[in-house]
Amino acid sequence: MSYQSIDKIQSLMASTIFGYAADNKKAAGRALGTFVESITFYLLKTWGFESFMAIERPLPEFANNEITHNVEFTLHGKIQEQSLVITKNDSPITSNYIKKQISADGLEFKHATLLDKTKIKKNACTIATSENIFLNAYLDNKSNTINCVSLINQPFAMFECKRVGVEEGMKKGPQTIEKAKQGSYVARTVSSLQRIRKDDGKMYGCCFDENGNCIIDEYYKLQREIINSDSHVLLRNFILTVGVISNHGNWFTAENMNKELKVLAQSYDWLIFLTDSGLSQFISDLLINPQKEYEPVKVAFEASYSAGKYTNMFTKSRINLDADVAIAKYFAKNIESIEKWFNVIAPTETSLSQLKNDLQILSHKNFGEVY
Repeated sequence: MSYQSIDKIQSLMASTIFGYAADNKKAAGRALGTFVESITFYLLKTWGFESFMAIERPLPEFANNEITHNVEFTLHGKIQEQSLVITKNDSPITSNYIKKQISADGLEFKHATLLDKTKIKKNACTIATSENIFLNAYLDNKSNTINCVSLINQPFAMFECKRVGVEEGMKKGPQTIEKAKQGSYVARTVSSLQRIRKDDGKMYGCCFDENGNCIIDEYYKLQREIINSDSHVLLRNFILTVGVISNHGNWFTAENMNKELKVLAQSYDWLIFLTDSGLSQFISDLLINPQKEYEPVKVAFEASYSAGKYTNMFTKSRINLDADVAIAKYFAKNIESIEKWFNVIAPTETSLSQLKNDLQILSHKNFGEVY
């Protein structure tokens, strides 16, 4: 059964999984926010961007490093990639274990665990850092290998997820406009391509060339030139900003936008809407009525959120290994239909495939020369 109404599925979760909680509907709402983040993560992973990804890494404002913001996901240029075969069968797999088997001169290793004794996996696990790069470890379940990737500190894209629940008797969440303003501020301050508005309402972009001269042109035209460019100056500090939002009760649709959605749409380079039907399909297929091959997802979720449970193994950054394998399989098998879960709010008259293409173009840039 597919639940088309998120309100109904939230109420179902509140009365069953979160029946123990003092505010069970709010607890179910927080879980829905986790699902939006997870869907975004596995979409990027299925598109082939996992090894470029960092999770909740501080993102500085453009030309103002004293202020940083934590966003859900950032994508970073690769400098070097090393793979090593896992030679031991038991957990944990730690940064110290990896350090002994790779070349990592000039990096300061951290105490980090890629896979712990209980088979909980750390996604985009940062194991070492330096002034300009950091080293992430990614577990490849298919080949039983660990990919260690040196990434540039400065990202080329960022993803931020926004969802605000609706309380009983209200038309939209009380913090919706505040969430919109927060997202808008971050989206407008992190990239070297800055927005300015002309008195006729048209949006223009502003950036600077190698001589410090200001370049001004129609925003998306200038953005396209930067994405397709090999200019180190134009690419340096450019960040493609992507917002992912959900729940019609707060944001409405592209055809019927309220103020909050308009604030977001004019601030992010890309604003994509995860539909109620898409979110409910994810919950129905993986958590409520899963096929046998996807049952580990339900088990991990219930083990994390049931009464008396204190170890969370179902988040964007920490997840049970079997559940991770099952979700990855689900996304790989259903990616064409999953992509239809999303509506593109901005830019207008484009598609999700264009976003994927832009990310692929940026991921192939030689950022080792840019920075």
